[in-house]
Amino acid sequence: MVERRYKKLNTSAELQRLMQWYYASARYLRVGRPLAWLTSGAPVEVLRAMGVTVLYPENYTALCGARREGAALCQVAEAHGYSQDLCSYARTDLGSIFDGERAPMHGLPRPDLLIACNNICGTVIKWYEAVARLYSVPLFVLDTPFLHDQVSESCLSFVVAQMEDMVRWVERVTGRHLDMQRLRETVRLANETTVLWGEIRALCKARPSPLNAPDLFINMAPIVVLRGTRSALRFYRHLLAEVEQRVRHGVGAIAVEKRRLLWDNIAIWHHLYRFYNYFVDYGACFVVDTYTGGWSQCMPEGDLLRGIAEAYATVFLNQSLKHRSEMMAGLMSEYGVDGFVMHCNRSCKPYSLGQYAIRREVMQRTGLPGLVIEADMCDERSYAEEPIRTRIQAFMESLGER
Repeated sequence: MVERRYKKLNTSAELQRLMQWYYASARYLRVGRPLAWLTSGAPVEVLRAMGVTVLYPENYTALCGARREGAALCQVAEAHGYSQDLCSYARTDLGSIFDGERAPMHGLPRPDLLIACNNICGTVIKWYEAVARLYSVPLFVLDTPFLHDQVSESCLSFVVAQMEDMVRWVERVTGRHLDMQRLRETVRLANETTVLWGEIRALCKARPSPLNAPDLFINMAPIVVLRGTRSALRFYRHLLAEVEQRVRHGVGAIAVEKRRLLWDNIAIWHHLYRFYNYFVDYGACFVVDTYTGGWSQCMPEGDLLRGIAEAYATVFLNQSLKHRSEMMAGLMSEYGVDGFVMHCNRSCKPYSLGQYAIRREVMQRTGLPGLVIEADMCDERSYAEEPIRTRIQAFMESLGER
């Protein structure tokens, strides 16, 4: 059913090989290099420039969710006293630590150090504190002040000072030193890759759109876990060429595109294709989203640490509801959508709290309808299929009447 409804990208085989290499190299090929676990909003460029191998538990737990292993691993964590109300990424990761035999790839290799940045949420701090206790490894927390308005000079100075502290801390823990020339090269690679990813996403303005939401969600993996590497840059060059070819030949991601939609929040990994197929049945394609754009911001290359600080302090989730509403309305106009769907994600409170206020504001600004779907990114026990299908049906039928 997936093959019939979706046009598979030729680069999907390359993506699979790249991600297999990423996980295998961290386990088997790092040759004495220290291994750090990072949150997705942490400044990885600095770690790469210090010769530290990095892994992202969030990406791993999304993989667990896509393989329908998330709920089982969440239950393992819950059996050890962790509440079902906690983030399913955190519970999945902790479950994989407690029961590595059950986890895909037997879980992630043991870290030597942990770095958590709270620009995406506060839960990552407690999550990484738990991992630090379980593995008896050191943890560094990088604090980014919440931006109620524009980023201030004092905010940037604060984050830069913390990054300098982080560099000294990593040097003490690992014995590695920051190579500024290597950092400059890493930032350059990251920026070039970011530009390519932005161009790929922008091609979805074409009618029909060459990509749908599942394509964006799956192909965002290297921009997260391999940012600042030549491997990621090479992959996105190949992906861009293929997507450009689709646009030139008028090839759409779905067979018949009748409606164009915006998606808000993290993917529902455990029902990635099945869920979006409900929309495909109505000829609806998700041509843009608020999630995969989180890794499309370049870093100024002058003052390196300041540029990195600015990029990581101004991520989407670290800004006000007003900013998020304005950005969504702007994307809807830019991509010519007919409506939007918001995933009220049980696990991700920072992303989901305030969604109903954002929905009202965006509907007022654009005059377009919005649907809220309640589910969870990784724990399929929070996914009620029939009520969700009924809501999608009513929403799509209302769009047909417009």
